[in-house]
Amino acid sequence: MTLENLTASAIQLLKDLIEIPSFSSEEHLTAARIEAWFTTYNIPFQRSQNNIWATNADFDASKPTLLLNSHHDTVKPNNGYTKDPFKAQVEDGKLFGLGSNDAGGCLVSLMATFTHFYNHKNLNYNLVIVASAEEESSGDAGLNSMLSIIPKIDVAIVGEPTLMQLAVAEKGLVVFDALVKGTPGHAAHPNADNAIYNSIEVLQWFKDFRFEKDSNSLGPVKMTVTQINAGKQHNAIPAGVELVVDVRVNDQYTNKEIVDILQISAPCESIIARGLRLNSSSIPITHPLVQAGIALGRKTYGSPTLSDQSVLSCPSLKLGPGDSTRSHTADEFIYVKEIEEGIALYIQLLTKLISV
Repeated sequence: MTLENLTASAIQLLKDLIEIPSFSSEEHLTAARIEAWFTTYNIPFQRSQNNIWATNADFDASKPTLLLNSHHDTVKPNNGYTKDPFKAQVEDGKLFGLGSNDAGGCLVSLMATFTHFYNHKNLNYNLVIVASAEEESSGDAGLNSMLSIIPKIDVAIVGEPTLMQLAVAEKGLVVFDALVKGTPGHAAHPNADNAIYNSIEVLQWFKDFRFEKDSNSLGPVKMTVTQINAGKQHNAIPAGVELVVDVRVNDQYTNKEIVDILQISAPCESIIARGLRLNSSSIPITHPLVQAGIALGRKTYGSPTLSDQSVLSCPSLKLGPGDSTRSHTADEFIYVKEIEEGIALYIQLLTKLISV
């Protein structure tokens, strides 16, 4: 099995995955195609819901374990597509199709890398690969559901498009539902306590508020009001305005600290977090995995976007072929060359880290 043949098989796998719809929670058919890959290479695997996982042949419980993870679910295509999102097309070196960049290219590259190392003996680390579901929806049946099933993980590579640069930190996420109250009434009568007008000062507060602690790698916490809902008819002043607030949390705060600050400070009737499990994540620059990447000429940075790193408690590195600015865009694509280079770089990186 040459690297050239393995890479060609990975690219064909990505083409197949593109042509199988796999919206979050509907990944059963792509899961079956991933199973077929492992069967082809005689790699035993296990399946939990739509998550497929395997360990290297020479797994040794006395050694630390490296997780290789990426996801095979996708968002739904937006209305701007001019190409068929479920048809894999190569034009001018670009492989078009829904999920090609986010994160199919990363997934097939990691699967090829795992397959390359599967039968290697005397590695410094065990390998576990998880092709996971429900990443895009942050659902309950994705990677988070696998952490009690797979062996204990000591460090992880999460495959997301980073142009094969080293995302050594990632912001967490807390979504809040906030309420601004007022006095309901008929629009024909005077009302000095209109909830919609009251929300103007509240919106300005959210726009202007700054959290004190910035991060060297992730910068400031970013807070954005993303949804507003109020009123049901033209002649009735509503009792309240509902806001949705998106907070991207740096590594200087826990999600709970963000909740405490906003519940004390925000000028709302109420502000309630939907959940706290999507935490910020990081890996020390001094970690051997990061140092191996730096030795290969890779640069480090902090990522503002969320991934399955948020459910991991171990040090984790986000790294993969493709460009995150293409994710969720119309006519999504990844360069075929990016996949070829990604597989080669993953193998070089792991060779430095895990080979004796």
